[in-house]
Amino acid sequence: MDKLLCIMFFMIVGIASFSGVYSAGECPKSTPDMEVMKLIPCASAAQDSKAKVSKGCCTQVKILGQNPKCLCAVMLSKTAKSSGVKPEIAITIPKRCNLAHRPVGFKCGAYILP
Repeated sequence: MDKLLCIMFFMIVGIASFSGVYSAGECPKSTPDMEVMKLIPCASAAQDSKAKVSKGCCTQVKILGQNPKCLCAVMLSKTAKSSGVKPEIAITIPKRCNLAHRPVGFKCGAYILP
């Protein structure tokens, strides 16, 4: 019985520690490299400033844009860059989506969100 309680205790501590790993970063419940998967509908719009921005892309950007630090981290993430995302183009997506509450003027690395 004591072994079972001990195992359960370590499992709870492990789960609590694991779930807290991401809470200190830009994206509270995940990592930017994991969040970038949500922006797959934005792939072409993040590579070409003349590409149409899809409704699905705008929806995801609106959600991530509620946390500008997370949105910025996602756009500048290693996964995004290795997928061909051009940060100087990606930061224009909130404006191209005509999002009323976009983080205008937010400094994102070397870029400022228009």
